[in-house]
Amino acid sequence: QCPWGTPSTTSISCSLADVMSEQLAKELQLEEENAAFPEVVAAAEGPFITGENIDTSSDLMLAQMLQMEFDREYDAQLRREEKKINGDSKVSISFENYRKVHPYDSDSSEDEVDWQDTRHDPYRADKPTTTPRRGFIGKGKDITTKHDEVVCGRKNTARMENFAPEFQVGDGIGMDLKLSNQVFNALKQHAYSEERRSARLHEKKEHSTAEKAVDPKTRLLLYKMVNSGMLETITGCISTGKESVVFHAYGGNSATEDKVIPPECAIKVFKTTLNEFKNRDKYIKDDYRFKDRFSKLNPRKIIRMWAEKEMHNLTRMQNAGIPCPEVVILKKHVLVMSFIGQDQVPAPKLKDVALSSEDMKKAYYQILNMMQQLYKECNLVHADLSEYNMLWHDGKVWLIDVSQSVEPTHPHGLEFLFRDCRNVSQFFQKGGVAEALNERELFNAVSGLNITADNEVDFQAEIEALEKMNEDHVQNHGKKLSTFSSDGDPPIYDE
Repeated sequence: QCPWGTPSTTSISCSLADVMSEQLAKELQLEEENAAFPEVVAAAEGPFITGENIDTSSDLMLAQMLQMEFDREYDAQLRREEKKINGDSKVSISFENYRKVHPYDSDSSEDEVDWQDTRHDPYRADKPTTTPRRGFIGKGKDITTKHDEVVCGRKNTARMENFAPEFQVGDGIGMDLKLSNQVFNALKQHAYSEERRSARLHEKKEHSTAEKAVDPKTRLLLYKMVNSGMLETITGCISTGKESVVFHAYGGNSATEDKVIPPECAIKVFKTTLNEFKNRDKYIKDDYRFKDRFSKLNPRKIIRMWAEKEMHNLTRMQNAGIPCPEVVILKKHVLVMSFIGQDQVPAPKLKDVALSSEDMKKAYYQILNMMQQLYKECNLVHADLSEYNMLWHDGKVWLIDVSQSVEPTHPHGLEFLFRDCRNVSQFFQKGGVAEALNERELFNAVSGLNITADNEVDFQAEIEALEKMNEDHVQNHGKKLSTFSSDGDPPIYDE
């Protein structure tokens, strides 16, 4: 039992010749293999080791067999990952390009071949069969012409692929959908309508101004004004309306057309898409200054003329000494003016400011004097005068928004003047000004026309008669000269 003792087994003595014998060496090796790995010997009976047609003594063949077994395991792992990723999804992906395929792999079965390897795709619908040039198929009672309901329906379904990409038509071919000619024509017309509508919306977005925003072209004009040094910076939007958007900006150091840039400026951007202009063209189409350039076919040109008209009207008012914004520069539909206010705070409108009785009376006489100056010296009628278009700043009234102003000889000039007088008279009468004239008295005081009428209907009838007489005079003589008879200059009212 001692571990350092001699072993109990006795070795068999043999001669040196027997030990050196090759046959004895093979027998000893075989006995050791059987004793150590009996199961390997049992498995070695297969063709992999002891097959008659496989040369296991070749290292190349062994390497190829090992590589093939590795590739099979790799492909099996890929198939498991592919199945796990796809799951129950109708749209599947394949790792076919990453598989290891060998020409001597004889164990691959047809069940392992992926459907994408086949020439026929079961998920791809067959294209509709087309009729030949002769227009029919078959003979006798089995003849099928190009007008067949099934053939036409499948053709219409296939032709839906020619619609615009944004028009979703679905997988009608895969469902073997058969569209009649009536349904296909309706879908085709709808697709074209949607395509044109999409194009119009895109053009409107790119070429129009929106509330508190400007289109790319207008933004480029503003950038150029800043880069040229005319404006220092544009702070933000201060007012919005149906016709325009007004921004506040600080003036730069450079002078334009011998004009000094004011410290604070107001940038009026006229909107380039306005449905209201279809109804407001009467303010500009009969104005002799723009009559030859007026065109309903190009609304953008009307917008530019609208901005140009406001610039000319403001210039007239400024030359007459009427308190109004000073024009700095006009670029297309962007008008830069002096800012009525201080420190980015615009002057309040007359409807928003609470004036005392003395200030209200003072404002009334100022407006009356300005209306007379506007009519007599500037030869203009505001045409939209109200408490919404008059600002209160530095203790006096300022007139703004004169883009729609016309001359008294306009076919509707006196009507516009009477409407302005009604707005002014009603506002100051409600404000408690006892000296405020009614609309008819104010109209005669501003225009100098002594129209005597007992009621408003007859008063407006006489106004229309004067406008008709002036229009006939213009057509006969071709000159924009007033034929209104007035008794001298209108009286100037003062406190």
